Amino acid sequence: MLIQWYPGHPTGTVARHLTTLAALISGIVGSKSTQLPSVATKIPDGTKPESRVKRLTRWLDNAHILEEVYFVPYVDILLTQLALETLVVVMDGSVVGRGCMALMLHVVYKGRALPLAWRVRQSPKGHCPEALHIAMVALLSTLIPEGAKVVFLGDGEFDGTALQDTLSELGWSYVCRTAMSTTATWEGETFRLDVLGACLQPGRLIDFKEGIWSAIWQQPRRRVVGITSDSASRPFSQTRKAEVSICISRIYQTHSVFLGYS
Repeated sequence: MLIQWYPGHPTGTVARHLTTLAALISGIVGSKSTQLPSVATKIPDGTKPESRVKRLTRWLDNAHILEEVYFVPYVDILLTQLALETLVVVMDGSVVGRGCMALMLHVVYKGRALPLAWRVRQSPKGHCPEALHIAMVALLSTLIPEGAKVVFLGDGEFDGTALQDTLSELGWSYVCRTAMSTTATWEGETFRLDVLGACLQPGRLIDFKEGIWSAIWQQPRRRVVGITSDSASRPFSQTRKAEVSICISRIYQTHSVFLGYS
């Protein structure tokens, strides 16, 4: 199916890499693991498991396996279809692998968070800088079909005013959680949000026209299953520390293609 849906008719190296990607997807799903020895046992290609591990390792280590070639073409097809309705985009940061952080942007479809863009970096727990949030949104905006309606969702990490400026310039709607102690200005009056909230019913939309942002007071959170609840978040015990962020990124790419067509 990967070759069938790929633009044009891939041949040569691209076709071989797509075949390996399909094998990796099959092995991860069948083994429910990202450990290559386990994945290799679920790839029915007639070769020895040791040979399959070497094949998958070469694919993961190959610098020519680029998202632009092996992931973006499928994202274009997916977003073209989903953009017939409002796209709900969620940004989230998670601890993954061995000492790595993944900042991800997903599109929500039937309660599932399908990864669209990500950055994996070696970093301790904590929030990513706002500049990285903005760079991720700018990257995703190049993949969104023209004229599509987009709603951006995020937790308290993503309530920065510079990010809100970026979202407004793109014409995206957005809802982000923020601290109760956050101050806002409305018609010349400055106040804390918890003071305003005491006078409102849950779900009430507050539109700060003089600011540049809106908020839904105490809007109930929806449960969305993300990729880090799947096998991509399991340890990479056989991967060298210097390479783990690259391997996690490749595994995200593999999962994303699978989820987009499952």
